[in-house]
Amino acid sequence: MNTGIIGTGRIGSTLARILVAAGHQVVLANARGPRSLDPLVAELGPDAQAATAVQAAERAELLVLMVPFDRAAALLPAGAVDGTVLVDAMNAFDDRGMPRGFGPKSSSERVAEWYPRARIVKSLNTMHFATLAVAGSVPRATAAERLAHYTAGDDAKAKEIVAGIIADLGFAPVDTGPLHSGGILQQPDGPLFNHPFTEAQALAWISH
Repeated sequence: MNTGIIGTGRIGSTLARILVAAGHQVVLANARGPRSLDPLVAELGPDAQAATAVQAAERAELLVLMVPFDRAAALLPAGAVDGTVLVDAMNAFDDRGMPRGFGPKSSSERVAEWYPRARIVKSLNTMHFATLAVAGSVPRATAAERLAHYTAGDDAKAKEIVAGIIADLGFAPVDTGPLHSGGILQQPDGPLFNHPFTEAQALAWISH
């Protein structure tokens, strides 16, 4: 699958590396422009290309947002992601580094307001980049011992697509439910954030 990643900091670059290692193609974009990505594209090889944010949205079958949260609102024309599986991998913090609240909504529901016709899935935001880089390749005695990545959303097929990517990377996809309640579980103030649960542990927690 051709996956677009907008935001190439530590977490975005790490995701690009493990996607290419798993056989995926990536289209990368950041705020500094395509030429700034030359070293990363050279490292990743022929399965990676640099683009603008709008070009990444046009070329990708699945698009991952990994930019600072507030920048996402005006990042793309709203119609650029109509019908696109859009992964909200962002975490909303305030100026003091504390989790931001959105009243009764999840942060992903705010993203859905910005891009109302995108197929939004909250995912790939709960794991530290250093864990993400290596944990999927660590041998596990059983499948249930794989570390979990989560999907939340209101489009079942979109969640299946993201779950397939998660499995390709060597992690266990765990569905946390709708974009509202499941997204809240994954946010920085939620119980699943920055806890490297195995699939078994995650399922036990969610079902309790």
